[in-house]
Amino acid sequence: MLQIHPPKISSADMRQALGQFVTGITVVTCKKRDGSLYGMTVNSFNSVSLDPPLILWSLDNSSTHHDDFANGYVVNVLSAQQISLCNQFAKSDETKRFDGVEFEIGTSGHPVIKDALASFECSSWAVYAGGDHQIYVGEVIGLHTAPADALTFFQGKIGSYPRSGGS
Repeated sequence: MLQIHPPKISSADMRQALGQFVTGITVVTCKKRDGSLYGMTVNSFNSVSLDPPLILWSLDNSSTHHDDFANGYVVNVLSAQQISLCNQFAKSDETKRFDGVEFEIGTSGHPVIKDALASFECSSWAVYAGGDHQIYVGEVIGLHTAPADALTFFQGKIGSYPRSGGS
């Protein structure tokens, strides 16, 4: 029997095709076991379930921060006015990511960024292997929302999307 093998899809082709999908931009934050704060810019964020309330995001396997999210985290969806936070939490110097950032410690014990479009305080539900990433599923235990335009990522560029319907 003849076996047909589809061509291997390159990482570059996959990245280019995924770039056609508009995503929001988040900063995932946590309070580490040693009490210090950590956060990073993430655009791999999605809803999973309404009952129970579950969300997911993913983290590259090469990251040294997998253990930091074991006790929960907050997924902060950035507004269009928070592009500087997007850039700040994406920098390689991790020691200055919270410099000048307005936040409060939420009921989850993790940092909730002020004026984020939405913040999902999560307890850790599960972590799954997913190729070159780990997929984090969190149970939402706290929500915060604010009316604002969304910060977006499309075709490798950061932009914004206006709220519809006014206030």
